[in-house]
Amino acid sequence: MADPIEFYFDLASPYAYLASTQIEKIAEKHGRAVAWRPMMLGAVFKVAGTAPLTDVPLKSDYSKHDFDRTARDFGVPFDLPDGFPHNTLAGARAFYWAEQNDPGKAVALAKALFHSYFGERRDISQPDTVIELAKSVGLDGDAVAEGIQQPDIKQKVKDVTDDAIQNRGVFGAPYFFVDGEPFWGCDRLAQVDRWLETGGW
Repeated sequence: MADPIEFYFDLASPYAYLASTQIEKIAEKHGRAVAWRPMMLGAVFKVAGTAPLTDVPLKSDYSKHDFDRTARDFGVPFDLPDGFPHNTLAGARAFYWAEQNDPGKAVALAKALFHSYFGERRDISQPDTVIELAKSVGLDGDAVAEGIQQPDIKQKVKDVTDDAIQNRGVFGAPYFFVDGEPFWGCDRLAQVDRWLETGGW
């Protein structure tokens, strides 16, 4: 079987949220799976010397306009939360706990977190919110609460983030790898689709 499309993201990235609503359709079209890889974009920004688009003069107004326009194009809800961006460490930890213990529900949790944050403007930085959403996709809330405090789960988030930066060259989100070929940004989804269709160029 062909390797999955690797999808690196931060749950607080608007473009990663938008891409998350499309990438599985593209993968399914080409008989691929998607390997979801939450990471901490704050650590990426420190190494790359960058910042969230909404914090950058001139780019901020455009990006907010484009978030809304892209969401309309994709037919998905979007409403930038108050206090954006929030720290999504608890959500990333919950994802990796679920991936270890109930892998069929890990992606469902990531989607629920994305939708809650960008579709309902909920603050997913709070562990209680993460646990509530974990329960909504059929996970054991008490087990998730304990799991996000486990040293190995905390280390997993750090290891994935460090590997993405140091070994994969990831400098933003969403970031995709198709058979090792890197694609950065929601606006590269069409290229991902064509690459899979043609085998590359």
